[in-house]
Amino acid sequence: MQKVLKELPAITDPNVLVGIKTGDDCAVYRITDELAIIQTVDYFTPIVDDPYDYGTIAVANSLSDVYAMGAKPLFALNVVGFHSRGLPLEILTQMMKGGGEKAREAGVEIIGGHTIDDKEPKYGLAVTGVINPDDVIRNSTARAGDILFLTKPLGVGILTTGIKRGTVTAAGIARGVEVMATLNRGASEAMVSVGVNACTDVTGYGLLGHLGEMTQGSGVGARIHARAVPVMQAARDLIDADLNAVPGGSKNNLSFVSSFVNYDPLITEAERLILADAQTSGGLLISCPPEKADRLEQALKEAGTIIAARIGVMEAEDDTGRIDVVP
Repeated sequence: MQKVLKELPAITDPNVLVGIKTGDDCAVYRITDELAIIQTVDYFTPIVDDPYDYGTIAVANSLSDVYAMGAKPLFALNVVGFHSRGLPLEILTQMMKGGGEKAREAGVEIIGGHTIDDKEPKYGLAVTGVINPDDVIRNSTARAGDILFLTKPLGVGILTTGIKRGTVTAAGIARGVEVMATLNRGASEAMVSVGVNACTDVTGYGLLGHLGEMTQGSGVGARIHARAVPVMQAARDLIDADLNAVPGGSKNNLSFVSSFVNYDPLITEAERLILADAQTSGGLLISCPPEKADRLEQALKEAGTIIAARIGVMEAEDDTGRIDVVP
């Protein structure tokens, strides 16, 4: 993708505060010295069978990028692909109902959108929000010594692959839906209240891929403690039973990060795959100054985040963005 982006016309408008250069979560455009517009778009194909649940997850996922940058989402537009002549319209109704109710939970109005005819359903949002230009939390401003926090467990890619194969229990499915449909709003508000150096949300590139964007953009290294990283039990059970439970995208992620990730010999193949597992509506990965770490952990817990796990630390300056994974 970076090769493609390099061929696009260069951004020259000085009011573009965040563009495509660092692979950040949203675009940010300055309107005044006190106001900037933040915008993102995201959508994907169904990852669970229930259309209502799919809608809630898609909307939580779309809003997550705005939360990752510490901004307030204001309104959104639906982005929908649906085969109206091949599928019952009740499926579309439930998708959009789930999405609309999740948006309402976030205090966001969906005020329009666009639909195309597509044999495979797709759903998501284009989201617009606001932020003070001085308050933007980027993925490229981490500092050596920062403590890394994660606010949701990993394993979504493994779990959703298991759902497609019929190998996940009802309880496992319910837990996966709960995790994916949980808004990152509370985690975002907590980190804004404390003041952190950098953040991103963990989605399709997996934990290691998104951490790599942070380290490379910030010019630092990182050390991750693999066994401090929370993983949904159902996903762990699946991969412990069969390494092929991991989706192809996660295997591609593992291959991609090999150029900048070093593993301790004690790190198993299953652990490596989990750290590269492609997430949908994953948690926030927050880079926090060490002197604020205790305050952030407390704020995350008070905000009701699923977890507030310390998983590693940013290390000394490193132009390669090297990541060391230890037990």
